[in-house]
Amino acid sequence: MDMLTPKPFLSSITGKKVIVKLKWGMEYKGYLVAVDRYMNLQLHSTDEYIDNCFTGSLGEVLIRCNNVLYIRECEDDSKTDMD
Repeated sequence: MDMLTPKPFLSSITGKKVIVKLKWGMEYKGYLVAVDRYMNLQLHSTDEYIDNCFTGSLGEVLIRCNNVLYIRECEDDSKTDMD
């Protein structure tokens, strides 16, 4: 497994569908629009999942960097990933 530093990794997934898990357990699935120099995230067409259950569509979301546990590229565009 090759390790990537954060900035090149985030640049490589910008514009793609991602899953962001927060420290508090919530997960957000949406398209990564932008990342700033502090690594805050902007997502659009975002869905929220709590305890792996779909709770609703949120649309545009901003996530502060210190709340993120991990971010990964979404391999499948269907909602059944986390249901």
